[in-house]
Amino acid sequence: MTDTGTDTPIGMTQKATDKTPARTAPPVTENASIRAKAGYRPEVQGLRALAVLMVVTYHVWLGRVSGGVDIFLLISAFLMTLSFTRKVESGKPLRLLRHWLHLLKRLLPAVVVVVLGVLVGVWAVLPQSRWPDVLDQAWAALLYRQNWLLADSAVDYYAQDHAGASPLQHFWSLSIQGQVFVLWPLVFAGAAVLCKLLRRWGTVNGRIGRAVNHGLLGYRAIVAVAFGAIFLASLAYSIEQTGSNQAYAYFDTRTRLWEFALGSLLALALPYLKPGKMLRLALGWAGLAAMLSCGLLLTVDRSFPGFIALWPTLAAAAIIAAGQSGSRFGVDRFLTWKPLVSLGDNSYALYLWHWPLLVLALAGTGTASPNLVQGLGIVAASIGLAVLTTRFVEKPLRDWHWPERRAWRTAVVIVACGALLAGPVSVWQSKLMAEEAAAAAQPKELTPGAAALAPENAGKPTPDAKIIPAPAAMKNEWADIDGLCTGANVPNDPLLQGCLQNSRPDAVTKRIVVLGDSHAQQYMAALGPIARSHGWEVVTLLKGSCRFGGESPARDDACNAFNKASAQYVLDHRPDAVFTVASLTHKDAPFETEVPGYLEGIKPFTDAGIEVVGIRDNPRFNVNMPECVQKNGPDDPQCNAPLQESLAASSPLDAYRGQVPGLHLMDMSDFICAGGSCPAVVGNVYVYKDDNHLTKTYVQTMIPMFEQRLLAATGWNNRM
Repeated sequence: MTDTGTDTPIGMTQKATDKTPARTAPPVTENASIRAKAGYRPEVQGLRALAVLMVVTYHVWLGRVSGGVDIFLLISAFLMTLSFTRKVESGKPLRLLRHWLHLLKRLLPAVVVVVLGVLVGVWAVLPQSRWPDVLDQAWAALLYRQNWLLADSAVDYYAQDHAGASPLQHFWSLSIQGQVFVLWPLVFAGAAVLCKLLRRWGTVNGRIGRAVNHGLLGYRAIVAVAFGAIFLASLAYSIEQTGSNQAYAYFDTRTRLWEFALGSLLALALPYLKPGKMLRLALGWAGLAAMLSCGLLLTVDRSFPGFIALWPTLAAAAIIAAGQSGSRFGVDRFLTWKPLVSLGDNSYALYLWHWPLLVLALAGTGTASPNLVQGLGIVAASIGLAVLTTRFVEKPLRDWHWPERRAWRTAVVIVACGALLAGPVSVWQSKLMAEEAAAAAQPKELTPGAAALAPENAGKPTPDAKIIPAPAAMKNEWADIDGLCTGANVPNDPLLQGCLQNSRPDAVTKRIVVLGDSHAQQYMAALGPIARSHGWEVVTLLKGSCRFGGESPARDDACNAFNKASAQYVLDHRPDAVFTVASLTHKDAPFETEVPGYLEGIKPFTDAGIEVVGIRDNPRFNVNMPECVQKNGPDDPQCNAPLQESLAASSPLDAYRGQVPGLHLMDMSDFICAGGSCPAVVGNVYVYKDDNHLTKTYVQTMIPMFEQRLLAATGWNNRM
């Protein structure tokens, strides 16, 4: 990624003092009686409100990540640690099962309400091809595994939805917190058990007894050691993973554990931190300045959650450590401002609502980003829905005492809430699966695809039928490749570890290596079946957004390195032929150009006697083509781009002819564009799966024509 574009605050309202921990409570508004009690820390609630305002502002107007999520992770662990430490030190039972049920009862209702509201918006606004992913994410949000779902897709170039963000992807942080809310109490309980054992041993071992009595082996010390170890291990892992695999690391729970651990360590140290008045003033304002400047000064979306995330977390820690300054000039005077504290009371619901409202508003209006007035409208609507959710969902369930009297009653409420979401999602998914099966079961003659553009079918109308593939199946429209390379085909260079190949024929008549990017892979939907029928072995070395060619400043260093490694692989393995995409299309003028360094890249192959097949690229568009059809119908002009705005008037391949002996050129554009336009649907088949990739289904309808032109261009039909 890649910026996926999301922070999720979990606004957990709790009371706490430097010395007196508060009970753990979920993100809900405390009532006035609780606020009146000694120990409530309104500056923490104000800090949460300020953080959520940063997150919302950055998302709506700046299109950036603010770092605010890291602050919320720290605060949640800070408050949880205060609560559990007080319970253990006062001798109260932890009752973990009751704690988890109580917490889930208070977190889940708002999730269910928001997700149900989002699904209504998705049905009304988003095209059908995006529904399956949103429904999958609805399950992930309900089961607190959204972060892992996004992590798996974030590292897969072909899984990226370039047309728009998901309205539910912001639940990733809530999922991480849910996982930590299970893990952290186990640490507290384990430390309590260990502390009891040490006290027993201390009765027979004077040295251990003295250490326990002096606090060296007391509960706080044991917990501090545990969280200190988690902090160091997670931070080291986070730095390593962020440097090598940032797209995955961003959503990985393990790379975020140190932020929770830092909050826990802060809570444990707070009773011993007694800064003077002036130091409190300095800590508070310095922390606030660092917090507000983080997202502006750092590209946090590409460098988090490594060591850079220490910036916002330490800033928040400084503000919390400053606490009540006792000065009218302290930052706590600002953070305890009543409107800010009130907003903090609604911060959980505010974050849950603002992101889907933003995504759906942009999708509905067809705009890339909101202006000032539109943004203010989104923020106002988010705050309004947040207040309503807090007032009529969170608060009534929080104050409902019946479930609290028995654990099974709490479990019933949780199951009922989950069922309110699981039921509609299951029904919707079942309906989509039925529609997909019905579309796939149509007779082949109703969905001829590219065959409708063959000369013998020119002018013949295509029979009425459902367009295939069904929108629900669109995410599966990447060309299939059988599996990882095996045996002698396994590369030595780690850059090529993604090497794939088709099933090796019993008798290999020809060996082909496919080089390039996703536009080369899409033709495997035709080349793969053709290869199997002729006994060819096909190996693919592919990297997203990396067209094969010689080294060029037009490519980034990673692409140049990959192409160099791919070229060396070809020269080492000496296949019979190499398959490439020989031109490069663009969304805007010039719509098609030569591939940078293409001839220089393939010349070493042809010099070594390896044939090269270069196929012309397919068009790219400024709109998602299947979504255009789903919104406007297949005949809408927006879904039928003019040929002169899709491909070059004269094919760039013409400039290659005669330049390199052994280069064979193919052009399938007349089976993609016809009649002066490049349509989104041909022969009742979606041509594209997004704004530039051909569907597997459509390429498969091109197989007879593809095979004919491949054999004609290479002359292989005369040499087999």
